[in-house]
Formats: sequence, structure tokens, C-alpha cells
Amino acid sequence: MKSTLYLKFIIIYMIFGFMSLFTVATLTRTLAEEPLERDLAADVYQEANLVANEYLPHYFLGQIDESAVHTQLVGMEAHLDGAVWFVDREGNMITSAHSDGYPTAPTAIEDFNPAEIGSAKYEVGTYHDYFKEDMITVIAPVVHGYSTQGYLLIHKSMTQIGQLQITLMNAAYITLAVIYLLSFSILLGIQFIVYRPLCKITEAAKQYASGNLDYEIPVNTEDEIGYLSASLNFMSSQLRDMEDYQKKFVANVSHDFRSPLTSIKGYVEAIADGTIPSEMQGKYLNIILFETERLTDLTKDLLTLNEFDTKNLLLDKVPFDLHEMIKNVAASFEGRCTQKKISIELVFARKHLKVVADKRKIQQVLYNLLDNAIKFSDQDSIITIETTERGDKIYTSVKDYGIGIPRNALNKIWERFYKSDLSRGKDKKGTGLGLAIVKEAIQAHGENINVVSTEGVGTEFIFSLPKAEG
Repeated sequence: MKSTLYLKFIIIYMIFGFMSLFTVATLTRTLAEEPLERDLAADVYQEANLVANEYLPHYFLGQIDESAVHTQLVGMEAHLDGAVWFVDREGNMITSAHSDGYPTAPTAIEDFNPAEIGSAKYEVGTYHDYFKEDMITVIAPVVHGYSTQGYLLIHKSMTQIGQLQITLMNAAYITLAVIYLLSFSILLGIQFIVYRPLCKITEAAKQYASGNLDYEIPVNTEDEIGYLSASLNFMSSQLRDMEDYQKKFVANVSHDFRSPLTSIKGYVEAIADGTIPSEMQGKYLNIILFETERLTDLTKDLLTLNEFDTKNLLLDKVPFDLHEMIKNVAASFEGRCTQKKISIELVFARKHLKVVADKRKIQQVLYNLLDNAIKFSDQDSIITIETTERGDKIYTSVKDYGIGIPRNALNKIWERFYKSDLSRGKDKKGTGLGLAIVKEAIQAHGENINVVSTEGVGTEFIFSLPKAEG
């Protein structure tokens, strides 16, 4: 980052400075020269026309002599700092005046042609090679009696334009220098607002790649950089949680598989080597069968959760009678309910109530909730399953009057493999995945499930489903 991005910023800044200087040095000089030349020529032409129209015609009327004209021209050259010539219509010099540095006027202008300027008010050049440098020359006719009697020529050096150009260029260079220095603040802004935060984000990416998910980027702004930093911090926390979950998941799966496998292995070896007598083998074979069923249930639950984890689960949503399904699921627990003398009370909103959902998934939800309710209910108790209509939703409640869930465990019961301390004594065969499957299935339908529980009083699970139209 230090040798690439920041260096690019510096190089771009330097290129910007050189390009700006080159542009001002060439473009400004070129653009300023013609307007300055045109404005100067216009001022001189206006001065020449004023004298040629208002004063010099009196010379041809005999009202002023050559000396008076000369005096007037001397005043003009002092004012204009140039060379002033007064000639007749053939180009013969009548009188002239010039400032220091200008050559003496010729007696007559060779090849004099007042129309050589054409439609322009001035021309630039050495004017028939009478001057050693370029001059701005304007020619104003002196008219008397409706005819041109002579001409007033004013020559002004281009040096003044060069001086004006230098003044303008100096002002442009100073302005450019100020702008360049001010633009340095942009570079500083990039340095503090963009470059340094990017360095921190890059360092964070390196830390995450090396496995250090505890590295946190400081978030000091609420702009896009701050949002990116906060997003990366959130990503690292999610990855950290995922890593912790994976470790916990592997540990739980390993534990839940190891315990029954160890038990099965031990009893099989004992039966095989004759340690367990033949008359007692039936008892231990039943234990092996029980542990095998635990492994089967655990495998089945893991496969079910894997379906939800793939995010590609396609729900087969169809309309079906929820009350009919509840009756069938409740009937499947008749044997267990008889053993514990538990009665299941069904409270339905009406005789038939149709919902739109994946029938197999909802059946599993009801099975798991009712299985938990029976498991944690006391002898001679009641379990109530109730349905309620609210708008376009159907709410199903599964309520028991068993041991309840401790308050500090209510947010944890949805975690995979979680078993509360109160449930461990009763949940001999449970995998700790039943409620995780329930929540995943309901959320896959875009619905919600809630739990209300009081320790020692009982627990109620309530979930929603969309009602079928018609």
C-alpha cells in the first residue's frame, strides 16, 4: 500500500502541478496576446481619428501652420509613447514627432498606400522596414472639402503589450501557485480520509486471512469508509461466532456419538467374550438397541438441520387441514401418554381449519413440540393444543404444565445440542436438536415461533402459519 497507492497520489499531484504550469505558460500567453493587441490598437486608432477629424483639417484651411501641428504631434507622442507622422496623400512627410527609441521619420514614405491595411484598423509589422521591431500602425485620413488631403500615422511599439503580458503571466503564476498549495489540502484529505483508513482495512484483511478474527478496525466516521469498516468488523464477529459454533458443534456431535458407541462396543465385547451370561444378554441387547435408536435419531436430526443450512430448501407448500394433522400427531403419542397418564386436550377454533405450508415440515414441528411437552410433563397432567384465527394467520399453541424452563435458558433453547440442567434428568434419549429443527422449519416458512415459560409451572410454544384462502 505504501509503495503503490500513496505513491500514485503523489505522482498524480506532481503531474497536476506540471500540467497546470504548462497550460498557464502556453495557453494564457496565447489567449492574452491578441486581445491586448486589439485593445491597444483600438485606443491608438481612436486617438488618431480624433486629431485627424477635429484638428488637422485646419492645417489645410490655412488656419494653423506647420509649427502648431508639430506642437500637437509632440504632445501626442508624449502621451502615446510612440512615433506620430503627418503626411500628405502621396506620402510626403509634412511633420512628425517621436519618442526616444524610435527612428527619425523619413522625408517620404516609399510605396505609400493607405489602403494596405484593408478593412482592419491596424497592422503589425516593421512598416516598410522603417522600424527594427514589430510596431502597431494605425492610419487615420484627414478629410477636407469631401476629399482626403493627408493622413495621420501613429506607430506604437509592441513592447508595451509584452510588458502587459508579463504582468498578466505573473498574476497567473501567483494564482496558480496559490491554487496548487490549496490543492495540497486535497492530498492531505485523501491521506487522512481515504488512505489511512484503507491501510487499516488492509491490515484487518491480512489479520483475518491469518486467522486472527479478534482484530477490530476502529470506526471513526459515518461515511462509506466507516460503513465498510463496520461491515468488516461485523463479518469478523460473525466468522468468530461461526468458528466457535463449529468447534462446539463438532464437540457436541463427537460427545453424543461417542457415548452410545462406547456403550454399544462395551456390551458387545462383553457378550462376545462371555463376560455377560446368556440369561442376561437380553437385558443388555435392549440397552444396545436403545443406544442404536439414539444414534439413528441423532443422525436423522442432523440430516434435517443440514437441509435448512444449505439455504436451498424448497418447501412443498400445499393447503391442508391443520386440525386433522394435529389429531394424527396426538394419536401417535397415545402409548407414551397412557404410560404417564397424560391427557391431550384439543381446543380448536372450528371443526376444519386449512393452512398453506409444507405438510411434512409442520408435522415434524408438531411432533417435536408434543414430544417435548410429554417428556417434561409430570404424571397425571394435561397438555393443551389450541388453534386461534387472527386475520390471515393461524396461531397454534402447545402448552404443558411440567417443569418449565429457567429464565436464563429461554434464549438458549433454540441452540443446537442445548439441554438445560433441569432437562438432563428427564431427557435421556434427546439429542438437543428438536427445538432447533422447530425454529428452522417455522422460519423457513417466513413465520415466527415464541415461547412462554415459568419454572415449575409449565411451558407454552406458539407458532403462526398463513391461512389458506377460501
